[in-house]
Amino acid sequence: MKTSWVSAIFPVMCALATMTLVQPRALAFHSGGAGECEGCHSMHGSKDGVVQIGGGASLLKGSDASSTCLLCHQANGDSGPTTYHVSTPDGEIPPGTPPKQLSPGGDFAWLKKSFSWYADMTSPMSQSLGERHGHNIVAQDFNYQPEMTNITAPGGSYPSQALSCISCHDPHGRYRRNLDGSVSTSGAPIKASGSFLTSPEPDAAASVGTYRLLAGSGYYTKALGAGQAFIYGPPAVLAPLVANRSEDTTQTRIAYGAGISDWCRNCHTDKIHNGTVSFQHPTSGVATGTSSGVLGPDMVNYYDSYVKTGDLTGTAGTAYLSLVPFEIGTNNYATLRTILSVTPTKGPDTADGTPAVMCLSCHRAHASGWDGAVRWNSKSTQIEYAGKYSQEGQLYQPYGQGRSEAEARQAYYQIPATFFAPNQQPLCYKCHVTLPQ
Repeated sequence: MKTSWVSAIFPVMCALATMTLVQPRALAFHSGGAGECEGCHSMHGSKDGVVQIGGGASLLKGSDASSTCLLCHQANGDSGPTTYHVSTPDGEIPPGTPPKQLSPGGDFAWLKKSFSWYADMTSPMSQSLGERHGHNIVAQDFNYQPEMTNITAPGGSYPSQALSCISCHDPHGRYRRNLDGSVSTSGAPIKASGSFLTSPEPDAAASVGTYRLLAGSGYYTKALGAGQAFIYGPPAVLAPLVANRSEDTTQTRIAYGAGISDWCRNCHTDKIHNGTVSFQHPTSGVATGTSSGVLGPDMVNYYDSYVKTGDLTGTAGTAYLSLVPFEIGTNNYATLRTILSVTPTKGPDTADGTPAVMCLSCHRAHASGWDGAVRWNSKSTQIEYAGKYSQEGQLYQPYGQGRSEAEARQAYYQIPATFFAPNQQPLCYKCHVTLPQ
């Protein structure tokens, strides 16, 4: 199963690299930097001569920043994953029906899906609340509410009441990657997005935007002020142009280069990153030293050989699993391009850099179908049972935990349950050697 599932990725990814595709509207709108002002703001209460009703502060078209973003990044009636959409409307996610978007960051609508179940005849009812499924952005017009459990970012002080899309993404696209590799908010003009395999490289005359408009050092929102200013710059990452897609036959490879965990530390400080307490997982980054989170030779070899529970016959060339990505450990964009276009299924070969565990090795940036925005169900002894992810319709559901089969499979980005072993254990074992398996 593994060979048939991943072997087709190479030609598909190469095709994506060479095909001439029409840029999606939001991509063209942002273009790696600022979009047109009237894309987000209603100048003098009107647009194209039509008076605008409603809107928020700073002449925003939505009641708040995230609501303004979702005017473009959510749409009614999508038949499936759709380019730059990151959210599914409320009316399209009734019980048993999953959110539609499959971008690497995840669909925010998982925040509105709560689940309950009985694991066995003696245990009390368990719950998986929607607010536990990811970053709870505040978007009044789209019914996204702040998290009530944590009033600040775990490990940090960023207030949950103020969490929005622009907490992470600079809406004005000021951050740019320059010819010398530096990131700045001024200097050479931004000529294009720097997020994609097909993006141009910066040159002496022009820079490119940072990955997904991620903000960098010194950034803060006007509402919170400089007390919440970022310390770390945006990461080095490249993605294929088409990344919001089902992985039912081929997986989506994102070339995570370096700096992911440091960037997350802008809000989630070292209190949950340094690995000094049992529930803290060491991760990559300069903040904790070069050895923290690094995949040593034994772990690299195990990642390469691990296919599924009970199967260690894998090879380095087909080892990559999108549900357990890793940081390559390089800022070299030529290397990132090669990974995407030539060896997208390649495992953590140390010849490319210093591979390491990062925050996104386990979590999705927006939201997921599981608690903690984890990429797989980390609160079950198995993620698959008897060829299915869910025990939909059964009285006891210890593995699917209240999800329908459609919801559970969507949470695994449509990867077939039969790709894994009939009693597949959690995917922590993709990196961690444990015996017996």
